[in-house]
Amino acid sequence: MSGLIVTGPPKAPAKDVDALAGYGVATVHEALGRTGLLGAGLRPIQRGTRVAGTAVTVLSWPGDNLMIHAAVEQCGEGDILVVTTTSPSTDGMFGELFATALSRRGVRGLVTGAGVRDTEELRAMGFPVWAAAVSAQGTVKATGGSVNVPVVLGGQRVRPGDVVLADDDGVLVVPRERSGEAVEASAARTAKEEASRAAFAEGELGLDRYGLRGTLERLGVRYRSYDEYVYEYERDGGPHGAGE
Repeated sequence: MSGLIVTGPPKAPAKDVDALAGYGVATVHEALGRTGLLGAGLRPIQRGTRVAGTAVTVLSWPGDNLMIHAAVEQCGEGDILVVTTTSPSTDGMFGELFATALSRRGVRGLVTGAGVRDTEELRAMGFPVWAAAVSAQGTVKATGGSVNVPVVLGGQRVRPGDVVLADDDGVLVVPRERSGEAVEASAARTAKEEASRAAFAEGELGLDRYGLRGTLERLGVRYRSYDEYVYEYERDGGPHGAGE
């Protein structure tokens, strides 16, 4: 496997990245039409942490972390390292020493479709990680790969310079060209949610606020008193006429 290291890719504006850090993954995901989520397989090794940064991408051979070493040089303030492998791997490709080097360069976290180790140390030093696996299995440094090229993780395309947002709910990618749109849409959705929250606190039902009673009627969902339900159940030999 030959490779390529791309230097100086374009990045989403820092002001947009920092603004998106104020919103949750679920909010931004919904605001952008339920797009960009990197699946349920990437889980945080910590709790209560939310970060946003610009992607520095790595494509590595399974069980080989050579290209992570190469990527450290390309990382800078406000980045998030995003690591994928050419085929599935759960080996512990990343640990405390990498995190120490990346922290020195202002990197905000790691997202990887492979494995990590030294999780206790990573939590203690406050370096956030989202990974597909935790494993003490070591790796080699023997095969070329690529840095700052488009990669696919969780079914989503991640390019260098795209915004990566991660919290307890998962990981989201926002294309760098849509970062400003994402900020505006997330602000609008947050305002809408705040209004709904206030209404629910006053006792309003989602059925009424969202106009869902008509949806239930259209779908044929009926209301019955308990006595009516028992009568129909016994008459029909079970729910939905199961005895007919």
